[in-house]
Amino acid sequence: AEEVRQDSSWIQRLSETEVDGFRSALRHAAALGKPLLSMTQADFPLPAASREALDRAVATTQGRWGMCLLKGFPVDEWSEDETRTAYWGMSLHMGVGRTQNRASQVMNDVRDEGGDYKVKGGRGYNTSAGLDFHQDSCDVVGLLCRRTAKSGGTSKVISSIRLRDEVQRLRPDLIPVLQQPFFHSYQGTQDPSQPPFYRCPIFGSDPVHFAARTNRKNTDAAQRDFPEVPRLTPQQVEALDLLDELMPSPLLCYSMTLERGDLQLLNNYVTLHSRTPFEDFEAPDDKRHLLRLWLAIPSSQPLPAAFEEYYGDVRAGAVRGGVRGSAITSEFLAYEQRQAQALNMRLEPWRPKRLAADALA
Repeated sequence: AEEVRQDSSWIQRLSETEVDGFRSALRHAAALGKPLLSMTQADFPLPAASREALDRAVATTQGRWGMCLLKGFPVDEWSEDETRTAYWGMSLHMGVGRTQNRASQVMNDVRDEGGDYKVKGGRGYNTSAGLDFHQDSCDVVGLLCRRTAKSGGTSKVISSIRLRDEVQRLRPDLIPVLQQPFFHSYQGTQDPSQPPFYRCPIFGSDPVHFAARTNRKNTDAAQRDFPEVPRLTPQQVEALDLLDELMPSPLLCYSMTLERGDLQLLNNYVTLHSRTPFEDFEAPDDKRHLLRLWLAIPSSQPLPAAFEEYYGDVRAGAVRGGVRGSAITSEFLAYEQRQAQALNMRLEPWRPKRLAADALA
């Protein structure tokens, strides 16, 4: 955390020229009035300077810090619908959007809609709750801040690489435990053909391309909701408890407050994130509101073979990740194919890596 405070190279600010490029692209897209999934890069025509700003930001997520904060989007000039169109238009130049919930939506509103977090099927994005440290189900998660909270909602980020190193220093005997598969609940976001839970290690074992995936809430939910899932061993519980102790520690945890017009991009394999609880304003358009995209990106790293059941494809630069949900449309499949071709990304037809009938095979 201290290294992040001392080196702000992961924070980038848009120039006025770059901002004007996003304004002009939005005017063009708004005049066309296309549905988001029908849009192409040509429908959101970014000048070179604006496109290069996005390229730099995504590249920063794949470098030393695993994250980027890109500041200065003119969200106060844009309506909610315009912000949504602009953000989707940006994504067409960055990656392939992934579906995020049981409704198979590609863009989620992160705001308090009265949801519950730690319940069966609970998700964090539609609540005001503080969240466990976790990774989202994609190469890069993007949060565009449209409105801030009255208080709270602070973003917290840690390095999963440094987390692994701390476990190695304190309890090297737990590294092999964390590299073994754990069972995690899909929280109801799986395709109907899939089991309601999946297997994935917490830490990958590739010596070159490290990757982690953890969300204690979903691991505990698999134990609570599915009696057929093998029980956690004492060592597995001990390892998860150690992670819970280390992740919020001042040594590892860096806190940042997102401001209006900030775009936070996080590499989900080498960072974990959470947030504090928040209190909202009363007026509807003043309430905390972020727009979330899950992106597969062309410059992504390879993943360990043991991550395939969850991510679907472990090849570098492949379209992967997301949760399938139960409402995939022909419009989404056409977008996915078109966008993968535009970015020269590998895309194999989706199929479940494990069927519900073979859940424990």
